[in-house]
Amino acid sequence: MRVVLDTNVLLSALISPHGPPDVIYRAWRAARFEIVTSVTQLDELRRASRNPKFKTVLQPHRVGAMVNNLQRALVLEYLPSDIEADDSFDAFLLAMAVAGNAEYLVTGDHRAGLLQRGHIGHTRIVTPAAFCAEAL
Repeated sequence: MRVVLDTNVLLSALISPHGPPDVIYRAWRAARFEIVTSVTQLDELRRASRNPKFKTVLQPHRVGAMVNNLQRALVLEYLPSDIEADDSFDAFLLAMAVAGNAEYLVTGDHRAGLLQRGHIGHTRIVTPAAFCAEAL
């Protein structure tokens, strides 16, 4: 099973070790599914982790370890550029889902319109809690 995890899910896994995002990240580390990521997302993860609002809750060495771990995922270098999203910053997530032939795109972002969209192609767009209930 291939899965795209929104950057907010990855950051949440680092911030709180007790929620569905951490359960999902640990399940991937235990080889229960394959993560689809991209050079674009890895850059976003690095950038977001340096945001001042995360300074007190994210430890740089844990972010670095996550980025290194994600290098072993299916890392897409090129993404389709013709995919649109309500929030243009989320278009790359939809492109990763399509290009990576993912079964799920997992996001915690309720305001961006991804969850309301529900799917792209055969990829279902779900919350971390729904993914845990359905797939883990």
